[in-house]
Amino acid sequence: MPNTGILDEKRVLVFTGDIYEDLELWYPKLRLEEAGAHITLAAEEAGKSYSGKHGYPCVSDAEISVMESDDFHGVICPGGFMPDKLRRIPKVLELIREFAAAGKMVAAICHGGWMPISAGVYQGVRVTGSPGIKDDLVNAGAVWEDAPVVVDRHFISSRKPDDLPEFCQAMIGFLSECG
Repeated sequence: MPNTGILDEKRVLVFTGDIYEDLELWYPKLRLEEAGAHITLAAEEAGKSYSGKHGYPCVSDAEISVMESDDFHGVICPGGFMPDKLRRIPKVLELIREFAAAGKMVAAICHGGWMPISAGVYQGVRVTGSPGIKDDLVNAGAVWEDAPVVVDRHFISSRKPDDLPEFCQAMIGFLSECG
């Protein structure tokens, strides 16, 4: 599929690290790039190869510690076991809070919702996510919905890899309309 240019000039930060959910990182990355977006994969170390839950490698473009939310239009929090580690990094939480406060896209799928939970940005926000973190979402003040994708203002959330088409459509739609 050729680059459509819908998202030309849009920049999106995607968190990565060991034991990320392979499809939940690669599917959005490739779909948004096809639409013209520039994706930056950020991890604890730049240039390091991280292994997905199913063994697919991902080499980070940048170090989380030097990322600035002003340089991006949104952030994606993929699932897997990775979010449980990354949500303990103060800079990850700071970035998510900054994206949320600025009305920029904060997208999370499956267990990726752990990062916005720990950042404290889901109070009163309609979301979905893996049923395994439903209680965590509710306890964080979110309003849980069991749906393939939930969009509440600039918050986009999804449950699992099967929901990736709807998740990506929602992100592309939001980013194509944001300034």
